Amino acid sequence: MSDYSKFKLTTRTLHEDATIYPTKGAVNPPVFHASTILFDTLEQIEDRQKAASLPGHSTYGIHGTTVHYALAQAITNLENGHDTIITASGLMAITLAIGAVLDSGDHLLIADSVYGPTRAFCDNVLRRQNIEVTYFPPRMGDEIETLIKPNTRAIYLESPGSYTFEIQDVPTIVQVAQAHKITTLLDNTWATPLFYQPLNQGVDISIHAATKYFSGHSDVMGGSITANEKLYPKIHYYAQLMGNHIGPDDCYLLLRGLRSLETRLKHHQRSGLEMAQWLSEQAEVKYVIHPAREDHPDYQLWKRDFKGASSLFGFVLHPVDKPALAALLDHMSLFGMGYSWGGYESLLVPGFMSSIRTAEPWQEQGIIMRIHIGLEDIEDLKHDLRAGFDRMNNAKA
Repeated sequence: MSDYSKFKLTTRTLHEDATIYPTKGAVNPPVFHASTILFDTLEQIEDRQKAASLPGHSTYGIHGTTVHYALAQAITNLENGHDTIITASGLMAITLAIGAVLDSGDHLLIADSVYGPTRAFCDNVLRRQNIEVTYFPPRMGDEIETLIKPNTRAIYLESPGSYTFEIQDVPTIVQVAQAHKITTLLDNTWATPLFYQPLNQGVDISIHAATKYFSGHSDVMGGSITANEKLYPKIHYYAQLMGNHIGPDDCYLLLRGLRSLETRLKHHQRSGLEMAQWLSEQAEVKYVIHPAREDHPDYQLWKRDFKGASSLFGFVLHPVDKPALAALLDHMSLFGMGYSWGGYESLLVPGFMSSIRTAEPWQEQGIIMRIHIGLEDIEDLKHDLRAGFDRMNNAKA
């Protein structure tokens, strides 16, 4: 049996799970559909709680089987973490991770630019649990220390931020957090571990909506929580108490998606940057918001911390009325309107910012658009957008 530890992470992702969970010659791990897990001895069943706490060991189907552990190991390798919890959705990963590190009476600091459902969870669930939530401007660095209270227990980051794509100064914030013994969590979905590894910068917990780039095919829901050695047992215990589970077929599809992650991301990055440049040259576009472009305010932070860029970014249209915007969006041939991204298909949706920014209100009068560049031919995508802009212009007239 080969030792794959000497290879690069992407190579290990392709091969290493087969060495950890032997497949008797099959290339991929087996998929077991199981609820009941049988014990061999009385001693094993009496010690089932201890066994259930061990990575890669099930005493009941809810804890997972071989394919769950193979997926968790692959993500752990990519994130350079201690271990990983697989969840049924990205939002479940977020809520489980936050819930595991906070108790009633605690205080959470959270970036103002986070994913909308994350904000909804904080505003509606955490507040009912007597957990205080403070949103901070996403470009805040060491001055975040001024917001720390005696009961501050966690800082939640998302870099880049949803819709507005601010890059956060994670090492600086982590340094402040560590000085105050505060846990840090980061939503790493945009970059994936191939382009950014937050645990290497001292973040305690890295979270993914595996639905997106890990899957890559818009056909499965999933999430992941990768933690350091200190925090993993706490998250694992909490996830079990909450009945966390994801089906084995979903895990199999996510593991299959990981096999092609690097190849897909190279295409996404190349097409995304080309489209960002093209959009910046269109008269209808006021400006483009892409962290990997030199005109982005946080480009130097992105260049310092990231190894690449995915193909989700934003742009702002000059102000138009609703009928003109509808003329652009309602008749696209290739760009779909839908609330996800990371799949093979391109997407385009407007952002409604007034309800999801509070610490730093969104002042832009133009319409912000979130765009995901899929795996289609880039020239076809340009033609589709150009035709949409022409319809928008005609509707304005």
